[in-house]
Amino acid sequence: MNKTSPYIENILNNKKGVSSWSAVLAMSLGAFALVSSEFMPVSLLTPVAKALQISEGQAGQAISISGVFAVLTSLLMPSFTKGFKRKSLLLGLTAMMIFSGLVVSFAPNYLIFMVGRALIGVVIGGFWSMSVAIAMRLVEKHHVPRALAIFNGGNALATVVAAPAGSFLGGLIGWRGAFFCIIPIALAVFIWLIFSLPSLPDENKAERGTVLSILKYPVVATGMMAVSLFFMGQFTLFTYVRPFLETITHTDISTLSLILLMIGLAGFIGTILIGTLLKRGTYPILIGTPLFMSVLAILLILFGKSAFFAAAILMLWGFFATSAPVGWWTWLAQTLPQKAEVGGGLMVAVIQLAITLGATCGGVIFDTKGYHATFITSAFILVIASLFAFLTAGIGRKDTAALVKP
Repeated sequence: MNKTSPYIENILNNKKGVSSWSAVLAMSLGAFALVSSEFMPVSLLTPVAKALQISEGQAGQAISISGVFAVLTSLLMPSFTKGFKRKSLLLGLTAMMIFSGLVVSFAPNYLIFMVGRALIGVVIGGFWSMSVAIAMRLVEKHHVPRALAIFNGGNALATVVAAPAGSFLGGLIGWRGAFFCIIPIALAVFIWLIFSLPSLPDENKAERGTVLSILKYPVVATGMMAVSLFFMGQFTLFTYVRPFLETITHTDISTLSLILLMIGLAGFIGTILIGTLLKRGTYPILIGTPLFMSVLAILLILFGKSAFFAAAILMLWGFFATSAPVGWWTWLAQTLPQKAEVGGGLMVAVIQLAITLGATCGGVIFDTKGYHATFITSAFILVIASLFAFLTAGIGRKDTAALVKP
């Protein structure tokens, strides 16, 4: 009898191997399509508002509603998807992304448009809450940071191209055509996942309980606080970079676009490189990144009137801010190896809420106290985030052992 090769046995048994990296790449492309869909309205608010006969403020709620549904989905998904194969769930979410694109592209009115945007929020919450758990089952333990970096590489690339591509395509083929362009990419992801992703049955009995139940572990509570403060501090400043560059640095539109592109490219490079750095240790990056970004916030106040220095500082900001989530997703995989989906759901909810809170608080401070107070507030929050990451590192050495038990 001919003996089956180890490679073929690996595929047939759905074990971790060469074929799994194809699934990782497929999910990275899925992240690109998803984040592009999420932020496409940013550059299309005016034509959407005009076509649907609504205000630009109402059109802007297309981003808010997707965030709300992302939070709800991330909190509820671990409890409502027990027993389902993860491949089936991921394919279902990808199909929903395709359907959302169709709904938005052909929406006859504002209500239908918002339904389509709510659906993309469900996909966002579901995809990211499962991403760590799926990465851990696709690749060997020491390759998980690299896999997560590849996932987030699709995310980072989308942040670079989504807004300018949306603006360009909107002018070329209309806002409906711009949204429709996401559909072929999502369809390609769907087909790719069919052939590359193992079935991944829900057979981990340790993955039980509600999302909030894991907050009883001190290392999770302090870690999630650090995550929340990091994203809150980041978006307290970054949400208002454009008005800062326009009113303080006095950049014209072409220079502004170039700086924003450079920030995105720096973030993409950082995301690619961080996977290697995380192999040397997770906590130094989690502690050092917000601390370094707090220094950049102060430097932006001191030297931000110069376009050259502002661009250099913001490129460093983009390098660390965009790649930092890979560090926190890696921490989640290391801290909650048997509760990764529950932890992923909680982290998605925490991040979405922190971004909203940071942008809101930053806006109030920016309008009432000016950019100095806004950036100082951002720096202060980031320092506190670093302190909580340091506290998490100390607790984690004692507490993690309790988490890995079924």
